Amino acid sequence: MTASTPVEVYESGDAALRVVATSADRERNWAAVHALATWLETADVDGVHGAVPTYDSVLVEFDPYVTSARQIRAFVLLGMRQLDYVGAPARTPRQFDVPVVYGGEYGPDLQKVADHEGLSVAEIIALHTAKSYVIRCLGAPAGSPMMDGPDFPLPVPRLKDPRLSVPAGAVSVAGRQAVIAPASAPGGWCVIGQTPLTVLNPDKQPLVPYMPGDLLRFHELPADEFQRFAGLELGASA
Repeated sequence: MTASTPVEVYESGDAALRVVATSADRERNWAAVHALATWLETADVDGVHGAVPTYDSVLVEFDPYVTSARQIRAFVLLGMRQLDYVGAPARTPRQFDVPVVYGGEYGPDLQKVADHEGLSVAEIIALHTAKSYVIRCLGAPAGSPMMDGPDFPLPVPRLKDPRLSVPAGAVSVAGRQAVIAPASAPGGWCVIGQTPLTVLNPDKQPLVPYMPGDLLRFHELPADEFQRFAGLELGASA
């Protein structure tokens, strides 16, 4: 960061602070909170349990028996000043390529999304596969890669009746966001496809192979090739 990014700090219960970046630049805010989270994770501060960044904020969790909100707030502001001075550590993002079978049993909401957008199914798929997406943060369940959505004309509404179970690998959109479900879970987003790749591996650390800042790109896969990729793990491109 070459210039100071303004932040506001709020107490979140007795054991956490929420730090919100408030500049008018969304990209700058995102970069600031993720840089701060990385700095906090490596600073080894007594009493700090973790830092969870999102799109424009980071939740800093601490042990109130070891430290205080006031001390952590001062430390956060110190971190922001240090990052302004030395900049965030450079990291080369990795690219993940995700084959997706669109529509049919794999994407039951694809036609609904196309009708809402006033586009054909082919145009929806073309827009969804047209670019690489930055993974903005990890969400629920199980480290879902939360991304800005495709360049659809309109935001995609959520389902009026959420599903009790969405399969692992479901590729979904809602609002202006896109996501993959690493594990089976309830969901109210529109499912437009499914990847046969395994995203979550409970026997590995970390459980998912990507992290915020990495890039993800979708590719259309014919339905008759789904089983050929089933069981393979998602991995970064060479």
